[in-house]
Amino acid sequence: MKKLLAFLSIPAIYFAFPRIAYAHCPLCVAGTAFGITLTRLLGVDDSITGIWIGALLGAISFWTYMAIVSKLKKGSISWLKPTVYLAIFASTLWSFYKFGLIIKMEKMFGLDKLTFGILVGGAAFYLVEIINNLIVKIKGKSLFPYQRIAFSLGMTAILSIADYILIGYYI
Repeated sequence: MKKLLAFLSIPAIYFAFPRIAYAHCPLCVAGTAFGITLTRLLGVDDSITGIWIGALLGAISFWTYMAIVSKLKKGSISWLKPTVYLAIFASTLWSFYKFGLIIKMEKMFGLDKLTFGILVGGAAFYLVEIINNLIVKIKGKSLFPYQRIAFSLGMTAILSIADYILIGYYI
């Protein structure tokens, strides 16, 4: 029993005291996951919920990529980030379809509403990451504190409002 406790406590200690603070903290990701669950319970449209799920999956992909790169001795591999991103999105969509979390009657632009939202939110999150990296590369630093979080949340909120308007007035 002591060996099992020691075995389980080593990773807990490792993750409890991070060496580097990244832009998207695990607490923010967990809060987003809770919020997404709440939207489903409150009856928010699946396409809007999908946008937030796509952003959450983008943040999880970002964290997974950073964890893999930190373990590599060579450094960053150019194809690794899109591969991790696509793998996480594909596995999530597969599991959503497999376990019936996607309602197949409601469609938006030919896709199920949740799938549409996930793809739009994920693509937008990826583009925001590219833009953030370009800004930091050109300026040498962020424009303001918490820029990555502000841009990511702002993009997600703007997409949600645009989707709400699209659903309410055009679809």
